Amino acid sequence: MQDADLPPPQMLCAWGLADARVSLLGSGLINRTWLVEAGGDRFVMQQLNPIFAAAVNDDIRVVTGHLRSKGLIAPELLPAEDGSYWQLHEGGIYRLMTWVAGASHERLTSVLQAQEAGALLARFHRALDDCRHEFRSARAGVHDTPRHLANLRRALAEHGGHPQYAVVRPLAEEILALAAALEPLPALPDRLVHGDPKINNILFDPVSDQALCLIDLDTLGRMPLPLELGDAFRSWCNPRGEDDQRTVFSLEFFRAAVEGYAPGVAGWITPVECQAIVPATLTIQVELAARFCADALNESYFGWDASRYPSRSAHNQLRAAGQLSAARSLLGMRGAAEEVVRRAFG
Repeated sequence: MQDADLPPPQMLCAWGLADARVSLLGSGLINRTWLVEAGGDRFVMQQLNPIFAAAVNDDIRVVTGHLRSKGLIAPELLPAEDGSYWQLHEGGIYRLMTWVAGASHERLTSVLQAQEAGALLARFHRALDDCRHEFRSARAGVHDTPRHLANLRRALAEHGGHPQYAVVRPLAEEILALAAALEPLPALPDRLVHGDPKINNILFDPVSDQALCLIDLDTLGRMPLPLELGDAFRSWCNPRGEDDQRTVFSLEFFRAAVEGYAPGVAGWITPVECQAIVPATLTIQVELAARFCADALNESYFGWDASRYPSRSAHNQLRAAGQLSAARSLLGMRGAAEEVVRRAFG
């Protein structure tokens, strides 16, 4: 019988790795990921989450090649023995990549890590500025905040019989009230970005804490830069992590991250984009709170840690409350955060 914690033997054979040693890597809440060790070499094998189409691999190949041509570290997709860069097995899409030695973190623990993360993201953005690739697997409306808020309202309307409805509804109403108080973001041009620059998508040198590279590149695409930065800062500046409803926004980490990012994008980022960084961070916090809260009723999208939470709903209620708490924390120090941005970008 096939071990559920291991990739199918057919997939290992496809890359000539039938005798390799395989172990689970990471939490596996999005893509299932394994470390593959063979003959002193290390590789990463993944089974893609069904939300991603096979064409995403073509996009990753182009963009990572562009990054490496600019001197950045980036994982490389490796061809199977038949020359293809992905394999289909029993409805699952599998791929093999080069191993990048480094450590990932579920949350930042120092200002040095925050500064390094900012500097790496700046290098990443600047390196991709001249990449003209037309994405085959473009994600539409990733940060369409009104759509996510409407989805939350629809979940409230359609799931009145959910066992947790009485608990979720007051949380949802708080999120919707905060969303209504936020000003709309300005119209901004799209830039090529990572799309999900949360902290555990950055690999650090385990000794020096230097930020080495961004991983999990299925979310690559184009969007306004402040939304990408807001998504980064809501993750990096959350020292308690997503699974804590008492979370706060760390101004200390925000300052370090912004000061790490700013020098690398001087003369490239526009004043309007700079001014939108803090409002965009608030918008992403509220948007993500809405998405978690909706899935506390829909129970159909976000993965959950069954070893720690009794249900998907329970885990996503906690996540939603945590993002709401972080947004309130940032609102309380908004003036100070905007001063950080003004000083860093001159």
